[in-house]
Amino acid sequence: MKKRHLPEIIGSGYGDFWRDTKRYRVLKGGKGSKKSATTALNYIFRLMRYPESNLLVVRGVMNTHRDSTFAQLKWAQEKLGVSHLWQNTVSPMEMTYKPTGQKILFRGFDDVLKLASTTVAKGYLCWVWIEEAYEIASEADFDKLDLSVPRGNVPPNLFKQTTLTFNPWSETHWLKKRFFDTEHDNVSTYSTNYLCNEFLDDTDRLVFERMRAENYRKYTVAGLGEWGIAEGLVYENWQALEFDYKELGIERDENGQITVDNSWKYRSFFGLDYGYTNDPTAFIAFAVNKVDKEIFIYDEHYEVKMLNSDIAAMIKRKGYNKERIRADAAEPKSNEDLRRLGISRILPSVKGKDSIINGIAQIQEYKIYVHPRCENTIKELSSYCWQKDKNENGINKPVDTDNHLMDAFRYGFYDVLFYHPQKEKPRVRVDRSNITAEDMNGAWG
Repeated sequence: MKKRHLPEIIGSGYGDFWRDTKRYRVLKGGKGSKKSATTALNYIFRLMRYPESNLLVVRGVMNTHRDSTFAQLKWAQEKLGVSHLWQNTVSPMEMTYKPTGQKILFRGFDDVLKLASTTVAKGYLCWVWIEEAYEIASEADFDKLDLSVPRGNVPPNLFKQTTLTFNPWSETHWLKKRFFDTEHDNVSTYSTNYLCNEFLDDTDRLVFERMRAENYRKYTVAGLGEWGIAEGLVYENWQALEFDYKELGIERDENGQITVDNSWKYRSFFGLDYGYTNDPTAFIAFAVNKVDKEIFIYDEHYEVKMLNSDIAAMIKRKGYNKERIRADAAEPKSNEDLRRLGISRILPSVKGKDSIINGIAQIQEYKIYVHPRCENTIKELSSYCWQKDKNENGINKPVDTDNHLMDAFRYGFYDVLFYHPQKEKPRVRVDRSNITAEDMNGAWG
């Protein structure tokens, strides 16, 4: 096999990051900056170099690993020409270095107990990689992991380190204050962007040039890797938050028994914005508490080149085919297609003079919480801003680009205006554990 020079594989711009052994290695960067690719290459190389080392890879939600970190580390094995030395499985999701039995384990913050109890049979769990660290909404959650893994004393030839990689969507995130605003001896911070990625071709670079021309605010974050700025955002009263939408309004005692049931305050709403070639189809699901003025966004879909049959299948797969869904009124043919495909309660969005501004104004009255798994919603909320005039003064019109989920959000919110929870009876929860098949006959219509 022909030997390859390592810098030829990795490229430039990451030398200090590659060699860094400080306790925290924190890397923010824009899209196309090869930050995740370089981190994956670095860990495959390190694990093979340090026989007693093991790696824990963490994301906000466990089921997002397969198409991101798992795929990236598998690609890194192939890129380094060592795939034959690794065994990769998805159930359980882990990677094993065959010569020594070293492990790469994958976990999510949606299972904190399993995360904190992670151990390895051989060697030391000395390294942690938190990919898309922006998904970790709570600094306290990070601290729980940090106190648990890496753990224990390691031999002199090893070192404990946590690496965090992310897109810096908002300057108000705890990551900025914790790692970038204050210097610490045990912390190294890095910022990078697509300009240092010599592996991009001209078509890749044209994407960023288009972004710079059409949405400069997004370009500074997604392109240049700079911190997102809160000034000028359409929706400022929002935050990422872990929650179970099925438990909203419910309080339980230590035995899991319900002590307070205010679930009647919450009702779900759904919006859909069509796309195809360049623009994605965007679907959003959220629960609204009209009494306390709260919105909990808990699901999304964001994908290009979806046929109407694909959209219908997606909605059915998610279990929302019987729900009322507000979709773009400009696509009556698509709406009718979805009805024929079994999405019977789809309705057109309500449009008219000042409908966008009025819809935004209604939503702005609420506190918005977004589950970390809704990555594209977080990105749009972080870059959805007001247009500016020639003097750089804000005007009462949002930038009409990269706002597909925001449009779907506004469509779905229309029905909130006619929802009156105080007039509805609280749900009565019935213990059905002892109900027989005969009891069920005709019990529910």
